[in-house]
Parts: sequence; C-alpha cells; structure tokens
Amino acid sequence: MAGPLGFSEAGRHFYHAVLVPFVTSLGYEVLDPWALTDSRKIETVQRLPYGPEKREAWRKLNREMGATNRAAIDRAHGVVAILDGTDVDSGTAAEIGYAFARGKLIVGYRGDVRLSADNEGSTVNLQVEFFIRESGGTIVSRYEDLGPSLRHLRATAP
Repeated sequence: MAGPLGFSEAGRHFYHAVLVPFVTSLGYEVLDPWALTDSRKIETVQRLPYGPEKREAWRKLNREMGATNRAAIDRAHGVVAILDGTDVDSGTAAEIGYAFARGKLIVGYRGDVRLSADNEGSTVNLQVEFFIRESGGTIVSRYEDLGPSLRHLRATAP
C-alpha cells in the first residue's frame, strides 16, 4: 500500500481503521510501509536536538526505510496507491514508477474530490496515470471499488 496517509492524524485514522482492514477483508495481505520500520528508531531520531547529529541520523534511517520499502514492493504482487492531495504525493509517485518498472499491477484510489490532473483527459498526473493503467490497473474513487480492480491479482499470483 503506497500513499501519504501516515503523515496526518486524520489520514492515519482512515488508513488504519478503514482502508487496511477493508483490503485485508478482501483476502489480501497488506504490506504496510508505515509499519515496516521500527517506530522506536523513528522516535529516537525525532528526540535528538536539532543539528548535525540529527541530520546524519535521519540520513541513515531514511536510507534504511527506502531500502525496506523497495524490498516490500519487490515482494508484493501489486500496489494499491492512494492518490489523494492536490497533486499525487512524490513518494507515492516514486513507488508507482518503481512498481511499474518491476511489472506489478497498480491500482489507484483517489477519494479526494479536488482537481489534480494535468488536463481534462486525466484524473491525476498524466505519467502516474499512464503507469497505473499500463500496469493493467485502474483508478477508483471509492475504496469499496478496490475489490473488482484487484481481482486480476488472484489470477496472476503464484
């Protein structure tokens, strides 16, 4: 699951109370990038005083988190990408591009009603949308519609 929902209290609530349980109820295992890094490591870095030590600690932890997330995408059969925001989150866009390059099915969920497209012919950034659709995926506007969009995973899973 790729998306920016972990950065806000409301997003975390929706993600943990609604979205992850819903996808799990469909019979899929969710690889949650927000849970792949030991939260104690993050809290330790956050508690450091501002300065070079904290910056270096973040650099080290950022590399670890990025590598862990890359490995999760490599293990996954597909990616559900949350596309909310006035523009698709840059980390989510990177995850979409990487997943596409690795041949993964990508399904986008955009429950946000604000306009976010490059032009009238797209839902979100045209390159992000291209990767999603070219992967065999689609973009849904209701999380309840993820089920039919993810069915292709059942047919292609080892």
